[in-house]
Amino acid sequence: MPLRPDGLLTHELDPDDPRPQDHCGVFGVWAPGEEASKLTYFGLFALQHRGQESAGIAVSDGNRIMVFKDMGLVSQVFDEATLTALKGDVAVGHTRYSTTGASTWGNAQPTFRPFQGGGLALCHNGNLTNTDELEVLLAERMPDEKVPHKARMDSSSDTAILTALLASDPDLGLEAAAMQTLPLLRGAFCLTFMDERTLYAARDAQGIRPLAIGQLPGGGWVVASETAALDIVGATFVRDVEPGELVVLDGNGIRSRRFAKAKPKHCLFEYVYLSRPDTVLNERRIHNVRVKIGKLLAKECPIDADLVIPTPESGIPAAIGFAAGSQIPYGQGLVRNAYVGRTFIQPSNGMRQMGIRMKLNPLPSVVGGKRIVVVDDSIVRGNTQRQVVAMLRQAGAKEVHVRISAPPVEWPCFYGIDFATRDELIAPNMSIPEIAKAIGADSLGHISLDGLIKATHVPKNDLCRACFDGVYPVGKKDLPLAELKSTSVQKKGK
Repeated sequence: MPLRPDGLLTHELDPDDPRPQDHCGVFGVWAPGEEASKLTYFGLFALQHRGQESAGIAVSDGNRIMVFKDMGLVSQVFDEATLTALKGDVAVGHTRYSTTGASTWGNAQPTFRPFQGGGLALCHNGNLTNTDELEVLLAERMPDEKVPHKARMDSSSDTAILTALLASDPDLGLEAAAMQTLPLLRGAFCLTFMDERTLYAARDAQGIRPLAIGQLPGGGWVVASETAALDIVGATFVRDVEPGELVVLDGNGIRSRRFAKAKPKHCLFEYVYLSRPDTVLNERRIHNVRVKIGKLLAKECPIDADLVIPTPESGIPAAIGFAAGSQIPYGQGLVRNAYVGRTFIQPSNGMRQMGIRMKLNPLPSVVGGKRIVVVDDSIVRGNTQRQVVAMLRQAGAKEVHVRISAPPVEWPCFYGIDFATRDELIAPNMSIPEIAKAIGADSLGHISLDGLIKATHVPKNDLCRACFDGVYPVGKKDLPLAELKSTSVQKKGK
């Protein structure tokens, strides 16, 4: 079950009110003389927040590729003996949360296909929107008994279709196959893939998901979804993989191929919620951006109060910023139990709040008799905020004002984040005052879209804002028809 960037499960507060669920994390290493599997293991640890359903590593010793993957967290899938057996100096790794394809072992990554007497292993972060079109192309290129349809492949994910497509022409080397295939893909993709001797990385033309390149002290190379994963293996950040770029890493060094013109549309939600606070994205550390978001939120949604508290842990940087911007003292009003994950024993209706109190508990001595501002990162259905507000009132809070460090989430994501459907989202169906009343808050305020963009220091036209404004960087003709039909809900009370 997916974790938040701070390590909490995204369902940990209320299983009926899941947060936007993280997508996947990819990692790759080319490092002669190093234990590539162990470097990848530690890199995946740093990316664990991006997916917890499965984990896998593929490694090559120069002659053959070995793949080991299983369901569960990185620490559950791998142990010392397994990593020692995965010998080699080229590797790719993956942590997965399913956005396309079921959560099964067959859909765990890396995916593998035989290729030119050897193999091809691939890891994918994102979500392709034209898999039906790619399946038609596969059917034309390969006999039915080999790759008939994704429902009868070894995996039902878009990643398996992509891997098969790369391996579909026996007359092309992997670099040439990638240059032929990558321009055909629509949607979001950050890839790390490999053959026996070479590491490859690629990013879609919009650069929706992040992908960074680092260099190891010994001269090897690392590619990862976030710079935090470079830090953990001792790599120095070099640069990002550019939108529309294929990077090739082998004994000849690093070289770049351009398969599409860059049209940057970086995911705005990475700044709000998805990335680790210690990650650097577009030359800005996420923690600093979130503090600035909090300061702007205080300016846009001022309130007279006695104390600012975060919803641990993802609300902390924005709450620090809100306190600084409002000159209201910052404090810890909610205590998180760091050792509680998801429980499969759900409380009865009469014990409903026990579920959230296992994870969060208020400090009456801190909040009692005070006007409280509680800062959180987003609202999906509102159930979690409703319970937090009720808890604070029971602990003696005089007033509870909720401030959110993201604009209202009104549209689904097709590029690798699993939001609730638009029918399930609270924002398209209620006005801000109506939502405040529904969650029991004395007031509710969101940062504006312009304010959020300002905090990132990235031009508005270079950001994907679709979950906030419904403007999708990939044309709607490329989006799943069933999903587009679900976006027709009209907002009430607006």
